[in-house]
Amino acid sequence: MTTLEVQLHNTTPMRLDARFDCAAGELVALVGPSGSGKTSLLRAIAGLLKSRSLRGRIGIGPEAWFDSERGLDLAPQQRHAGLVFQHYALFPHLSALQNVAIAARRPPAENQFRSLFERLGLAGLEQRRPAQLSGGQQQRVALARALASEPKVLLLDEPFSAVDAPARQALYHELAFLRQSLSTPMVLVTHDLGEARRLADRVVILDAGQTLQAGSPAQVFSSPRNARVAELVGIQNHFSGRFHKQEPGWGRLGWGDGEQVSLRVLDKNRIPDGASVTWVIAGERIDLLADGMAQGNTLRCEIIEQLALGETSLCALRPDGLPGQQLTLNLSTAQLRSLDAGVGRWLRLQIAPEAVHIMPQKELAAQQ
Repeated sequence: MTTLEVQLHNTTPMRLDARFDCAAGELVALVGPSGSGKTSLLRAIAGLLKSRSLRGRIGIGPEAWFDSERGLDLAPQQRHAGLVFQHYALFPHLSALQNVAIAARRPPAENQFRSLFERLGLAGLEQRRPAQLSGGQQQRVALARALASEPKVLLLDEPFSAVDAPARQALYHELAFLRQSLSTPMVLVTHDLGEARRLADRVVILDAGQTLQAGSPAQVFSSPRNARVAELVGIQNHFSGRFHKQEPGWGRLGWGDGEQVSLRVLDKNRIPDGASVTWVIAGERIDLLADGMAQGNTLRCEIIEQLALGETSLCALRPDGLPGQQLTLNLSTAQLRSLDAGVGRWLRLQIAPEAVHIMPQKELAAQQ
């Protein structure tokens, strides 16, 4: 089993301080804002990033592709990395079959690509030029071309962002099928957090070229390492407070001046008693109760804004007794109606203790 290992440092033209690995058959998503270095990392793996200041190592199994200490830097054609570009990069004057065949490592035999075209839903389209294909079909041709090179690593640079929703779902299906049949490390660049959750075994959060956190989507999105990661993965409900230990395995989170509000939380023995902390709430672990139902870990809130978005409503809520504080949550429109809840009304948020993720205050300060 071959594992892609990447450890890179660079100063110009793009700052990089990143490391991650990707095992055979695994899909790792690189996630971060525009300019975070996602595409630069992909280009470095493929051998397309040329920088005199690039340091570190890129290897697949025992084979090194780049090693600055040894002065090793293999050319792109020597690395055998299949790269799928965001905007396809097909040759407009060539047929779909010719676009795929041009990437083959060996002279293609007759009908060599028939099964590949059939598997990707391209049968019968071999002789069409890119202009005669839909966006989804063009992206499938680009994927077929990357696979025709028999890649040791498959690199996907936002491959689904330029196609419509139905084509995107079909391409997700094809990628899932490929993962079952290929023992190839796959690295996906995406700005779509939902896509990363849906497709990736692990995610790598990048910011300004630096790896901030890596782990399973469930781990990273529910337990960000620090305030900046929480911001990048779209957690809006970010607060400061003080942590107090209670009985073994449990703690209390004091919130607001004088700690007017307390929440019962889990104690993982990583934070000392009385420590100043920053914390986030995972919205999917919150239930709605009618005002007056104070059972369990509840927080009384007033709805100050409600924007219906179909099955969900984007709501801004003001916690009782916490002036200046606000939560933003996507809540069930049907559940809000059943509680007769609307702007100006009060309700209770029942917060599961495991929905609260606590981080030391010093990690917040380090990011500012």
